[in-house]
Amino acid sequence: MGNSGIPRHIGFIMDGNGRWAKKRAMPRNFGHTQGAAVFKKTINWCRELGVECATFYAFSTENWKRPAEEIRGIMSLLRQYIKDIKSFSDENIRIIILGDISAFDEDIRAELENIMKTSEKNTGFIVGIALNYGGRAEIALAARKIAEKCVSGEISADNVTEELVESFLYTREMPPLDLVIRPSGEQRLSNFMIWQAAYSEFVFMDTLWPDFTKKDLERAIREFQARDRRFGGV
Repeated sequence: MGNSGIPRHIGFIMDGNGRWAKKRAMPRNFGHTQGAAVFKKTINWCRELGVECATFYAFSTENWKRPAEEIRGIMSLLRQYIKDIKSFSDENIRIIILGDISAFDEDIRAELENIMKTSEKNTGFIVGIALNYGGRAEIALAARKIAEKCVSGEISADNVTEELVESFLYTREMPPLDLVIRPSGEQRLSNFMIWQAAYSEFVFMDTLWPDFTKKDLERAIREFQARDRRFGGV
């Protein structure tokens, strides 16, 4: 696959881990483990294909409603894969965490903050990981920060533009979101990057995330390349 028309930034909604495990009569957390392995492979596939940035929806603000045992398993898996994420820094990959990580245990929070700090100068590729993330919560947080600056007199309400709002989003140092891929058969964003996805292309597929392959990624990119992206023009 050539680099012509390759999306700069792809968002992945990693969906279907639990159903994948259920089909195999295994605990849901077994599916999350398999899904985490595909996450690592997908980063390499994106780099090979010439993508500049990939963001993964790993844990949403709504996921706290899941059974306590499943959440404990996900947190345990997150601790395990933080070690793998740290190794990305040695490959000139920058890690950006999207979401409110204050809700996590102190050891997880400290590791994530350290990963972002130590990788911030890396220029080879950007990996975004959405943890305790919600698109509406992100916009509300940006609005609160802008409101505080208006109250303090740093900016006036007349100067609040789309560009200003974007400068307060988690993605402010990422390329524009070109493509969102959601496996598992669902056809919705589920509160994922709703501001950034305003002019993104969407590709939905029936494949469950643990079964996602490089061929699936290539097929999604070919579909993206076939779209006529007019951004509201003619």
